[in-house]
Amino acid sequence: MASCAVLLLLGEETKNMFSHIMVGSNDIARSKKFYDATLGALGIGPAITDPNGRLFYMTPAGVFAVSKPIDGKGASHANGATIGFAAASGEQAAAWHAAGVANGGTAIEDPPGVREGGMGKLYLAYLRDPDGNKLCALHRMG
Repeated sequence: MASCAVLLLLGEETKNMFSHIMVGSNDIARSKKFYDATLGALGIGPAITDPNGRLFYMTPAGVFAVSKPIDGKGASHANGATIGFAAASGEQAAAWHAAGVANGGTAIEDPPGVREGGMGKLYLAYLRDPDGNKLCALHRMG
């Protein structure tokens, strides 16, 4: 499954639910360091920076972007929101978490590991990025 986009399986057809997800940042250089490291651990290349200074991480299934707020006000995170990135394995999710902590992120929730619930066995790792956005790397275990 692609990172950055939630995919719905509808019979034989796979559809992208999202075209992109964008978060705000008060420090684009700090965010670039963090996201280049964490998304790099998931196999996604470094950001493409547009002429307005926004960061774009492209995949065939969607785009994750980081921008200073267009209205000129400070960036803030959404209470209750989580952005989940698909990981190919528990090891990749753990590497994502380690890269995040090493590059300005904050470990939150339980330590990375296997959890069981209504969705089956999942390997989950949670971080807050340097601007406070809640992120998760998730691997669905077979």
